[in-house]
Amino acid sequence: MFGLTPFNRQAVQRSNNGFVDFYHVMDDFFNNDLLSLRDFKYDTFKVDIKEDANGYAIEAEMPGVKKEDIAIDYQNDQLIIAVQRKEEMNDEKDQYIHRERRMASMQRAISLKDVKVDGITAKLEEGILKINIPKEEVPKAKRLIEIQ
Repeated sequence: MFGLTPFNRQAVQRSNNGFVDFYHVMDDFFNNDLLSLRDFKYDTFKVDIKEDANGYAIEAEMPGVKKEDIAIDYQNDQLIIAVQRKEEMNDEKDQYIHRERRMASMQRAISLKDVKVDGITAKLEEGILKINIPKEEVPKAKRLIEIQ
């Protein structure tokens, strides 16, 4: 029994390392073609991104957000979804010592290429923002090479 060695000693050692989460973040950053950048100055919201031959479909959780508070912009190959929500409350009788629920700023930037910008549509239904983004047809370069 003393002659047995662990099958994958390196994996066992790595699992005890305090930097595992950092390694995963770095791996995701460098290995993800459809990188979803987060701006950590703001709260963020969860998004699902699907792709097929015709385009992209994005669903973002927006509970309690009105469509007037959402801005969607596409520039420099990035779809930017921003939320600026502020509720005016005149609760003079209530003496809050801390409030977080009345104001929110959230932003996500999602890298997408070959987008047909004029065809982007968005709809907010039951707290879910649905964005459909058609792909622009990129002609395949075809050229006959002459042999000399």
